[in-house]
Amino acid sequence: MILTNIETIPGKEIVRHLGLVQGSTVRAKHVGRDIMAGLKNVFGGELKGYTELLQESRKEATERMVRQAEAVGANAVLNIRYSTSSVTQGAAEIFAYGTAVELR
Repeated sequence: MILTNIETIPGKEIVRHLGLVQGSTVRAKHVGRDIMAGLKNVFGGELKGYTELLQESRKEATERMVRQAEAVGANAVLNIRYSTSSVTQGAAEIFAYGTAVELR
C-alpha cells in the first residue's frame, strides 16, 4: 500500500478512484503523564509522554484508514491528511483521511 500526502505518484497512473477512506482513534490522557506534564510546564521541555501518545494515535488512525482502503480494493491512499480535535476534557481524537485509488 502506497501512502502519500501528494495528489499523484510520479510514474504511476490512477486507473480507479475508490473514494474517501478514513480512520480515527480517541485517546485519553494518562494520570502519570499528566503529573510529568505539570512538572514540564514549570521547568520547560518536551512533553515526551504526550508526544508518544500522539505518535501511537496517528499510527492507529493510519492503520484503520489503510484497512478501509484495502477493503475497497485500493493499492494506494493519496493526499493523506491528519486532524486532531478535543472530544472531552482529557481526551482527543486523531483523524486520518485520504483518497483511495488503484494505481498502475
